[in-house]
Amino acid sequence: MSDLISPSAASVLIQASYFVAAFLFIIGLKRMSSPRTARGGILWAGAGMLVATVVTFAWPGMQNYVLMLAGIGVGGVLAWITGKRVAMTDMPQMIALYNGMGGGAAAAIAAVELYKGGEHPLALYVLAVLGGLIGAVSFSGSLIAFAKLQGLIKRSIRYGGQQVVNLVILVGTLAVGALIIFNHDAGATAVTLFFLLALALGLLMTLPIGGADMPVVISLYNALTGLAVAFEGFVLNNAAMIIAGTVVGAAGTLLTQLMARAMNRSLGNVLFSGFGETAAAGGGEVQGSMKPIEASDAAVMMAFAQKAIVVPGYGMAVAQAQHKIWELAQQLQSRGVKVKFAIHPVAGRMPGHMNVLLAEAGVPYDLIHDLEEINAEFDTADVALIIGANDVVNPAARSDRSSPIFGMPILNADKAKNVIVIKRGQGTGFSGIENALFYLDQTRMLYGDGQAVAGQLVHAVKSV
Repeated sequence: MSDLISPSAASVLIQASYFVAAFLFIIGLKRMSSPRTARGGILWAGAGMLVATVVTFAWPGMQNYVLMLAGIGVGGVLAWITGKRVAMTDMPQMIALYNGMGGGAAAAIAAVELYKGGEHPLALYVLAVLGGLIGAVSFSGSLIAFAKLQGLIKRSIRYGGQQVVNLVILVGTLAVGALIIFNHDAGATAVTLFFLLALALGLLMTLPIGGADMPVVISLYNALTGLAVAFEGFVLNNAAMIIAGTVVGAAGTLLTQLMARAMNRSLGNVLFSGFGETAAAGGGEVQGSMKPIEASDAAVMMAFAQKAIVVPGYGMAVAQAQHKIWELAQQLQSRGVKVKFAIHPVAGRMPGHMNVLLAEAGVPYDLIHDLEEINAEFDTADVALIIGANDVVNPAARSDRSSPIFGMPILNADKAKNVIVIKRGQGTGFSGIENALFYLDQTRMLYGDGQAVAGQLVHAVKSV
């Protein structure tokens, strides 16, 4: 295709198209910041990616069109099939997997350039090495995150001296990278060793992380992938990669900081110390006992309430109960009950997980509120209905200094006049931390599968 266009005309076309693509990326990202416009934002950003991909075929000297088309075809078909088949409960692991592919692609670009060797400006070697390191870490780390979320790795792997081992591997990776930077003819062996060490670093960094910390992990690796793509964009002198990578990296970094703040953990703590150990730790012993309730009694309590606040968590996603919960909310609204949904920033297994599920069920966006908006309203709520949430409503985060989640901002569900908790059994849940909310005087436990119990509540409310 590039043979049909003069080099000067092709250059103008490419740069103009990359400007358009960058504009579409930014508009798309902006629209993704709100649930109301997120779907349109995805289409805008997708259009930008289409423009950037198509114009690449006009790049001067471009060859291997058959391989490019084959790659686009295979990748497009796989993405279409998995996108159609993946359940909403499996969305976090799909995001982790796709994010890993982005990091792996950036690392592959770096590998190609480093294996070529030759004389290039020092800055390009520095960017290629940094992009390769970050991309490889994001690739292998995201694959481990996927395996954990998918249940292929069922526990966090920790051992004595783990941080020291990771530090040694990091130093070794940087040393080999420096050798490649300052000795352009270091050879294929050095480049191969560099990428093996970088892949091992991502793997070993992620293995000890508990599943309760996965929202931070996913957003962190998303930021790293964007950064790696931007670095490799400089190496290839590709404006679209630079802009897209920078935008994704910046957005991922801000989201990581938001997730860390929602767990009351600094970014430094997330990156360098005991990351994920809260999932295996326990707090102080909780006094009292859990008090069960029947669905019929819970329905009466909710049907005659003036205000009810629903707090969903990952358990709702597992039970696929979002549609029944929305049906319950509609029944309550028809009786004059004011219903709102409260979402904690780290509820679920990825940022925005609960928002996506509720949107899928048809819950209006103006009924969905984040922690800062809704917390003051629990004091006036007659009922707080908890389904599948645990740590994000645990009052021990305020009062128990021995608890691993002490200091974490939580939803003030314990301040409601009555609390109903839908739960499968009396276990501690995914994080392994006992929840003091379940033992309070105003709390009643409604045991059973989330979808089945929600269905019982719908039927019981109709009968009241």
